[in-house]
Amino acid sequence: MSTLGYPDKHFVNAALGWLDLHTAAEARAELLQISSANAAHPEALEVWWRVHAAELHWDEALRVAELELIAAPDRMSGWVDRSYSLHELRRTQEAREALLPAMKKFPEASLIPYNLACYACQLGNPAEAHQWLRKAIARGEKDEIKELALNDPDLATLREEIRKL
Repeated sequence: MSTLGYPDKHFVNAALGWLDLHTAAEARAELLQISSANAAHPEALEVWWRVHAAELHWDEALRVAELELIAAPDRMSGWVDRSYSLHELRRTQEAREALLPAMKKFPEASLIPYNLACYACQLGNPAEAHQWLRKAIARGEKDEIKELALNDPDLATLREEIRKL
């Protein structure tokens, strides 16, 4: 898919700025100015997902993530956004199953095994969670992932094991 052009790129950038300021309503107002021709552009959809996530509107976030996957199946964001939305909707087993194919599709990404670790932990599979966390560390920056994991409520039951990594 082509790069998002101006002025729509400006609206996306402005929305991202508002999200950085934790002002989802202003971000929404910026996104509503995007032309109808670019409303379903992956860059716009990704930011729409962030708006819905910030507002904790997980059903709508899931709908947008599905659109992200249709528009750009080769972008990791759609895969991660869909599974995260499912997890937040308390459909963690579905989130896990939906994200598993992305492991092969994005072999360098550390976020995918990290999220799978979170889902495994929440599903009561600490050994599997530990394996996924090790894969995330192998794919990414160990200290950053370890710190993130130590502060992640989804991985709370693994904190002692995480400290030993």
